[in-house]
Amino acid sequence: MPASGLAGVSWRKSAHSNPNGSCVEVAELPGGAVAVRNSRDSAGPALVYTPAEITAFIRGVKDGEFDYLCG
Repeated sequence: MPASGLAGVSWRKSAHSNPNGSCVEVAELPGGAVAVRNSRDSAGPALVYTPAEITAFIRGVKDGEFDYLCG
């Protein structure tokens, strides 16, 4: 869905974001879903994940399952 179609949500990005703007932003949606968008294309597409999908992903990050991606 277009991120511009998610009016009224608060987009946030990590304090660890790249200073040149290459990062993602997240927004909590009603019902606990989470939208993710490219910060460099704020009107572009947003991916929307269910609460269960976001929970699984965050647990995986916290458990180090994706550490290999950070070279």
